[in-house]
Amino acid sequence: MDELDRAIIRALVEDARATYAEIGAQVGLSAPAVKRRVDRLVATGAITGFSARVEPSALGWTTEAYVELYCRGKTSPTEIGLAVSRHPEVVSACTVTGEADALLHIRATDVRHVERVIERLAAEPFVVRTKSSIVLSRLINGSPQTG
Repeated sequence: MDELDRAIIRALVEDARATYAEIGAQVGLSAPAVKRRVDRLVATGAITGFSARVEPSALGWTTEAYVELYCRGKTSPTEIGLAVSRHPEVVSACTVTGEADALLHIRATDVRHVERVIERLAAEPFVVRTKSSIVLSRLINGSPQTG
């Protein structure tokens, strides 16, 4: 991946609906050259897809929380991932260092909904306990830029 590829990716992150001609004008390439590079970036897996960013509150998901999962024994990341992916309110999940085994980001309609999600998560057979924090306000909201 060279600097032109990075510039194209930055342009797509900024506006995935930009035309190849618009991106080409930004990076100094023709529209067909941008298309060839984007196709190659998709084929090699550097670009994994295109999506719309939706304001969660527009869908009624106005409350968010982070939940730490503490798991029994040697629960594998695969097992945790499969189990938490069954909960549509879990928008991201990762294994972490420290005492907790996993950290989940949850979006819900209200605090009661968060409580029900945590109850369902705690009922998973490998979960020993949970620890949660409800988000009061989001200070930075964005995606990482390529650099």
